[in-house]
Amino acid sequence: MLNYIIRRVLIGILTMLFLITATFFLMRIIPGSPFINDDESVAAQKQYEQLERKHGLDKPLLEQYGIYMKGLIHGDLGESLIRKGKTVVDIIGTTAPVTMRLGLTAFVFSMVVGIGLGIAAALSKRRWINNFVMLLSTIGVSVPNFLLAVFLMLVFCVGLGLFPTIGLKTPLHYVLPTIAVSLHPIAMISRLTRTSMMEVMRQDYMILARSKGTPKWQVIIKHGLRNALLPVVTYAGPLIASLLTGSFVVETLFSIPGIGSEFVSSVTNRDYTLIMGLTIFMGFLVIVMNLLSDLVAAAVDPRIKLDK
Repeated sequence: MLNYIIRRVLIGILTMLFLITATFFLMRIIPGSPFINDDESVAAQKQYEQLERKHGLDKPLLEQYGIYMKGLIHGDLGESLIRKGKTVVDIIGTTAPVTMRLGLTAFVFSMVVGIGLGIAAALSKRRWINNFVMLLSTIGVSVPNFLLAVFLMLVFCVGLGLFPTIGLKTPLHYVLPTIAVSLHPIAMISRLTRTSMMEVMRQDYMILARSKGTPKWQVIIKHGLRNALLPVVTYAGPLIASLLTGSFVVETLFSIPGIGSEFVSSVTNRDYTLIMGLTIFMGFLVIVMNLLSDLVAAAVDPRIKLDK
Protein backbone atom coordinates (compact mmCIF):
# COMPACT_ATOMS: atom_id res chain seq x y z
CA MET A 1 0.00 0.00 0.00
CA LEU A 2 2.90 2.35 0.69
CA ASN A 3 4.06 2.09 -2.92
CA TYR A 4 0.55 2.91 -4.09
CA ILE A 5 0.35 5.98 -1.84
CA ILE A 6 3.76 7.23 -3.03
CA ARG A 7 2.73 6.71 -6.65
CA ARG A 8 -0.54 8.56 -6.14
CA VAL A 9 1.21 11.43 -4.35
CA LEU A 10 3.62 11.84 -7.27
CA ILE A 11 0.73 11.78 -9.74
CA GLY A 12 -1.05 14.35 -7.58
CA ILE A 13 1.99 16.64 -7.63
CA LEU A 14 2.22 16.43 -11.43
CA THR A 15 -1.52 17.07 -11.71
CA MET A 16 -1.25 20.14 -9.48
CA LEU A 17 1.69 21.44 -11.52
CA PHE A 18 -0.30 21.08 -14.74
CA LEU A 19 -3.35 22.73 -13.15
CA ILE A 20 -1.32 25.67 -11.85
CA THR A 21 0.48 26.19 -15.16
CA ALA A 22 -2.67 25.93 -17.29
CA THR A 23 -4.65 28.29 -15.05
CA PHE A 24 -1.81 30.84 -14.88
CA PHE A 25 -1.34 31.15 -18.65
CA LEU A 26 -5.03 30.92 -19.55
CA MET A 27 -5.89 33.77 -17.17
CA ARG A 28 -3.12 35.93 -18.61
CA ILE A 29 -4.12 35.18 -22.21
CA ILE A 30 -7.72 36.31 -21.69
CA PRO A 31 -8.09 39.94 -22.82
CA GLY A 32 -8.56 42.54 -20.11
CA SER A 33 -6.93 43.53 -16.86
CA PRO A 34 -7.93 43.82 -13.19
CA PHE A 35 -7.07 47.52 -13.46
CA ILE A 36 -9.23 48.34 -16.50
CA ASN A 37 -10.21 51.99 -16.57
CA ASP A 38 -12.35 53.56 -19.28
CA ASP A 39 -10.81 56.95 -18.53
CA GLU A 40 -8.30 57.69 -21.30
CA SER A 41 -6.68 60.68 -19.59
CA VAL A 42 -2.93 60.81 -19.13
CA ALA A 43 -3.26 60.68 -15.33
CA ALA A 44 -5.43 57.56 -15.48
CA GLN A 45 -3.03 55.89 -17.89
CA LYS A 46 -0.08 56.59 -15.57
CA GLN A 47 -1.99 55.20 -12.60
CA TYR A 48 -2.79 52.06 -14.61
CA GLU A 49 0.88 51.61 -15.50
CA GLN A 50 1.93 52.12 -11.87
CA LEU A 51 -0.45 49.42 -10.68
CA GLU A 52 0.84 46.98 -13.29
CA ARG A 53 4.44 47.69 -12.28
CA LYS A 54 3.56 47.31 -8.59
CA HIS A 55 2.12 43.83 -9.13
CA GLY A 56 4.66 42.78 -11.76
CA LEU A 57 2.14 42.56 -14.60
CA ASP A 58 4.38 44.61 -16.89
CA LYS A 59 7.02 41.86 -16.95
CA PRO A 60 7.20 39.13 -19.64
CA LEU A 61 4.75 36.29 -19.07
CA LEU A 62 7.39 33.62 -18.44
CA GLU A 63 9.10 35.86 -15.89
CA GLN A 64 5.77 36.41 -14.11
CA TYR A 65 5.28 32.64 -14.03
CA GLY A 66 8.73 32.08 -12.54
CA ILE A 67 8.13 34.71 -9.86
CA TYR A 68 4.78 33.19 -8.94
CA MET A 69 6.14 29.64 -8.74
CA LYS A 70 9.05 30.80 -6.60
CA GLY A 71 6.61 32.42 -4.15
CA LEU A 72 4.34 29.37 -4.23
CA ILE A 73 7.21 27.06 -3.25
CA HIS A 74 7.67 29.23 -0.15
CA GLY A 75 3.93 29.11 0.62
CA ASP A 76 3.19 32.63 -0.62
CA LEU A 77 -0.03 32.80 -2.67
CA GLY A 78 0.29 36.54 -3.08
CA GLU A 79 -2.00 39.46 -2.38
CA SER A 80 -5.39 40.07 -3.94
CA LEU A 81 -5.18 42.57 -6.81
CA ILE A 82 -8.63 43.97 -6.11
CA ARG A 83 -9.10 43.70 -2.35
CA LYS A 84 -6.35 45.94 -1.06
CA GLY A 85 -4.41 44.74 1.97
CA LYS A 86 -5.92 41.22 1.79
CA THR A 87 -3.69 38.24 1.07
CA VAL A 88 -5.05 35.20 -0.73
CA VAL A 89 -4.32 33.03 2.32
CA ASP A 90 -6.40 35.37 4.51
CA ILE A 91 -9.33 35.26 2.07
CA ILE A 92 -9.24 31.45 1.86
CA GLY A 93 -8.92 31.21 5.64
CA THR A 94 -12.03 33.36 6.05
CA THR A 95 -14.28 31.86 3.37
CA ALA A 96 -13.26 28.18 3.31
CA PRO A 97 -14.63 27.34 6.81
CA VAL A 98 -18.05 28.73 5.81
CA THR A 99 -18.18 26.57 2.68
CA MET A 100 -16.84 23.54 4.55
CA ARG A 101 -19.57 23.76 7.19
CA LEU A 102 -22.21 23.80 4.49
CA GLY A 103 -20.38 21.10 2.51
CA LEU A 104 -20.05 18.72 5.45
CA THR A 105 -23.71 19.23 6.35
CA ALA A 106 -24.73 18.49 2.77
CA PHE A 107 -22.40 15.47 2.60
CA VAL A 108 -23.80 13.84 5.75
CA PHE A 109 -27.36 14.60 4.67
CA SER A 110 -26.72 13.18 1.18
CA MET A 111 -25.14 9.98 2.48
CA VAL A 112 -27.80 9.27 5.10
CA VAL A 113 -30.79 9.99 2.86
CA GLY A 114 -29.25 8.48 -0.29
CA ILE A 115 -28.19 5.21 1.36
CA GLY A 116 -31.49 4.95 3.21
CA LEU A 117 -33.55 5.43 0.05
CA GLY A 118 -31.36 3.01 -1.89
CA ILE A 119 -31.74 0.26 0.72
CA ALA A 120 -35.48 0.84 0.92
CA ALA A 121 -35.87 0.61 -2.85
CA ALA A 122 -33.75 -2.55 -3.05
CA LEU A 123 -35.35 -4.48 -0.19
CA SER A 124 -38.94 -3.28 -0.06
CA LYS A 125 -41.58 -5.46 -1.71
CA ARG A 126 -43.83 -2.44 -2.19
CA ARG A 127 -43.51 -1.26 -5.75
CA TRP A 128 -44.48 2.33 -5.01
CA ILE A 129 -41.37 2.78 -2.82
CA ASN A 130 -39.09 1.70 -5.64
CA ASN A 131 -40.97 3.95 -8.09
CA PHE A 132 -40.72 6.92 -5.70
CA VAL A 133 -36.97 6.48 -5.27
CA MET A 134 -36.42 6.18 -9.01
CA LEU A 135 -38.58 9.26 -9.65
CA LEU A 136 -36.65 11.24 -7.05
CA SER A 137 -33.37 10.06 -8.57
CA THR A 138 -34.44 11.14 -12.04
CA ILE A 139 -35.47 14.58 -10.77
CA GLY A 140 -32.23 14.94 -8.82
CA VAL A 141 -30.09 14.12 -11.83
CA SER A 142 -32.11 16.29 -14.22
CA VAL A 143 -32.76 19.47 -12.23
CA PRO A 144 -29.78 21.86 -11.82
CA ASN A 145 -29.10 22.85 -8.21
CA PHE A 146 -29.41 26.57 -8.95
CA LEU A 147 -32.92 26.03 -10.38
CA LEU A 148 -33.89 24.03 -7.31
CA ALA A 149 -32.43 26.79 -5.10
CA VAL A 150 -34.56 29.44 -6.80
CA PHE A 151 -37.66 27.25 -6.45
CA LEU A 152 -37.01 26.65 -2.74
CA MET A 153 -36.46 30.36 -2.13
CA LEU A 154 -39.69 31.32 -3.90
CA VAL A 155 -41.81 28.72 -2.09
CA PHE A 156 -40.34 28.54 1.43
CA CYS A 157 -38.85 32.01 1.81
CA VAL A 158 -40.94 34.41 -0.25
CA GLY A 159 -44.21 32.47 -0.23
CA LEU A 160 -44.37 30.78 3.16
CA GLY A 161 -41.70 32.77 5.00
CA LEU A 162 -40.46 29.67 6.84
CA PHE A 163 -36.74 30.03 6.23
CA PRO A 164 -34.25 32.91 5.95
CA THR A 165 -32.50 33.52 2.65
CA ILE A 166 -29.21 35.27 3.46
CA GLY A 167 -26.08 33.81 5.07
CA LEU A 168 -25.54 30.87 7.44
CA LYS A 169 -26.12 32.45 10.83
CA THR A 170 -28.52 29.90 12.37
CA PRO A 171 -29.40 26.22 11.79
CA LEU A 172 -32.46 27.35 9.79
CA HIS A 173 -30.15 29.10 7.32
CA TYR A 174 -28.61 25.72 6.45
CA VAL A 175 -31.85 23.97 5.47
CA LEU A 176 -32.54 25.30 1.97
CA PRO A 177 -28.90 25.53 0.74
CA THR A 178 -28.28 22.00 2.01
CA ILE A 179 -31.30 20.62 0.15
CA ALA A 180 -30.38 22.50 -3.01
CA VAL A 181 -26.82 21.19 -2.98
CA SER A 182 -27.73 17.65 -1.86
CA LEU A 183 -30.47 16.64 -4.30
CA HIS A 184 -28.10 15.52 -7.07
CA PRO A 185 -25.80 13.55 -4.71
CA ILE A 186 -28.84 11.92 -3.09
CA ALA A 187 -30.05 10.81 -6.52
CA MET A 188 -26.68 9.31 -7.41
CA ILE A 189 -26.11 7.62 -4.04
CA SER A 190 -29.61 6.11 -3.92
CA ARG A 191 -29.18 4.68 -7.43
CA LEU A 192 -25.75 3.23 -6.64
CA THR A 193 -26.95 1.75 -3.35
CA ARG A 194 -30.11 0.28 -4.86
CA THR A 195 -28.32 -1.38 -7.78
CA SER A 196 -25.44 -2.67 -5.67
CA MET A 197 -27.71 -3.90 -2.86
CA MET A 198 -29.96 -5.83 -5.27
CA GLU A 199 -26.90 -7.52 -6.76
CA VAL A 200 -25.40 -8.36 -3.36
CA MET A 201 -28.64 -9.86 -2.05
CA ARG A 202 -28.52 -12.42 -4.89
CA GLN A 203 -25.02 -13.64 -4.01
CA ASP A 204 -24.46 -17.16 -2.68
CA TYR A 205 -22.98 -16.05 0.64
CA MET A 206 -26.10 -13.98 1.35
CA ILE A 207 -28.34 -16.97 0.66
CA LEU A 208 -26.12 -19.11 2.91
CA ALA A 209 -26.27 -16.53 5.73
CA ARG A 210 -30.06 -16.45 5.57
CA SER A 211 -30.30 -20.25 5.44
CA LYS A 212 -28.37 -20.44 8.76
CA GLY A 213 -31.20 -18.62 10.47
CA THR A 214 -29.31 -15.35 10.92
CA PRO A 215 -31.73 -12.46 11.53
CA LYS A 216 -32.53 -10.57 8.36
CA TRP A 217 -31.36 -7.20 9.67
CA GLN A 218 -28.03 -8.70 10.70
CA VAL A 219 -27.55 -10.29 7.29
CA ILE A 220 -28.28 -6.95 5.60
CA ILE A 221 -26.04 -4.82 7.80
CA LYS A 222 -23.14 -7.21 8.46
CA HIS A 223 -22.88 -8.97 5.11
CA GLY A 224 -24.89 -7.06 2.53
CA LEU A 225 -24.42 -3.39 3.30
CA ARG A 226 -20.64 -3.57 3.66
CA ASN A 227 -20.21 -4.95 0.15
CA ALA A 228 -23.01 -2.89 -1.35
CA LEU A 229 -21.46 0.40 -0.17
CA LEU A 230 -18.26 0.00 -2.18
CA PRO A 231 -19.52 2.01 -5.19
CA VAL A 232 -20.85 4.66 -2.78
CA VAL A 233 -17.46 4.95 -1.06
CA THR A 234 -15.79 5.39 -4.45
CA TYR A 235 -18.28 8.13 -5.35
CA ALA A 236 -17.94 9.78 -1.92
CA GLY A 237 -14.38 11.01 -2.54
CA PRO A 238 -15.09 13.33 -5.48
CA LEU A 239 -18.44 14.22 -3.88
CA ILE A 240 -17.05 15.53 -0.61
CA ALA A 241 -14.33 17.40 -2.52
CA SER A 242 -16.93 19.16 -4.67
CA LEU A 243 -19.12 19.95 -1.65
CA LEU A 244 -16.19 21.27 0.40
CA THR A 245 -15.12 23.55 -2.43
CA GLY A 246 -18.59 24.99 -2.72
CA SER A 247 -21.48 25.31 -5.09
CA PHE A 248 -20.76 28.60 -6.81
CA VAL A 249 -24.27 29.55 -7.89
CA VAL A 250 -26.04 28.32 -4.74
CA GLU A 251 -23.68 30.31 -2.51
CA THR A 252 -24.28 33.39 -4.64
CA LEU A 253 -28.07 32.98 -4.57
CA PHE A 254 -28.20 32.60 -0.80
CA SER A 255 -25.55 35.31 -0.23
CA ILE A 256 -23.29 32.85 1.59
CA PRO A 257 -19.82 34.36 2.14
CA GLY A 258 -18.07 31.16 1.09
CA ILE A 259 -15.32 30.15 -1.26
CA GLY A 260 -17.72 29.54 -4.16
CA SER A 261 -19.06 33.09 -4.31
CA GLU A 262 -15.49 34.37 -3.79
CA PHE A 263 -14.34 32.40 -6.82
CA VAL A 264 -17.13 33.85 -8.97
CA SER A 265 -16.27 37.42 -7.99
CA SER A 266 -12.54 36.82 -8.54
CA VAL A 267 -13.14 35.62 -12.10
CA THR A 268 -15.46 38.54 -12.81
CA ASN A 269 -12.88 41.03 -11.50
CA ARG A 270 -9.91 39.21 -13.12
CA ASP A 271 -8.20 38.98 -9.75
CA TYR A 272 -5.37 36.76 -11.00
CA THR A 273 -3.74 35.93 -7.69
CA LEU A 274 -7.03 35.09 -5.99
CA ILE A 275 -8.11 32.90 -8.90
CA MET A 276 -4.80 31.03 -8.70
CA GLY A 277 -5.02 30.58 -4.94
CA LEU A 278 -8.59 29.29 -5.01
CA THR A 279 -7.83 26.95 -7.91
CA ILE A 280 -4.84 25.49 -6.08
CA PHE A 281 -6.88 25.04 -2.90
CA MET A 282 -9.75 23.33 -4.71
CA GLY A 283 -7.47 21.13 -6.82
CA PHE A 284 -5.56 20.00 -3.72
CA LEU A 285 -8.80 19.01 -1.98
CA VAL A 286 -10.00 17.00 -4.98
CA ILE A 287 -6.72 15.07 -5.22
CA VAL A 288 -6.57 14.33 -1.47
CA MET A 289 -10.22 13.23 -1.28
CA ASN A 290 -9.83 10.91 -4.26
CA LEU A 291 -6.84 9.27 -2.59
CA LEU A 292 -8.70 8.91 0.70
CA SER A 293 -11.72 7.36 -1.03
CA ASP A 294 -9.48 4.70 -2.60
CA LEU A 295 -7.93 3.91 0.78
CA VAL A 296 -11.34 3.67 2.45
CA ALA A 297 -12.61 1.43 -0.37
CA ALA A 298 -9.66 -0.90 0.20
CA ALA A 299 -10.42 -0.97 3.94
CA VAL A 300 -14.09 -1.78 3.28
CA ASP A 301 -13.35 -4.51 0.73
CA PRO A 302 -10.15 -6.50 1.41
CA ARG A 303 -10.34 -7.93 -2.13
CA ILE A 304 -9.12 -4.59 -3.50
CA LYS A 305 -5.34 -4.70 -3.82
CA LEU A 306 -3.90 -1.19 -4.13
CA ASP A 307 -0.35 -2.35 -4.81
CA LYS A 308 -1.27 -3.73 -8.21
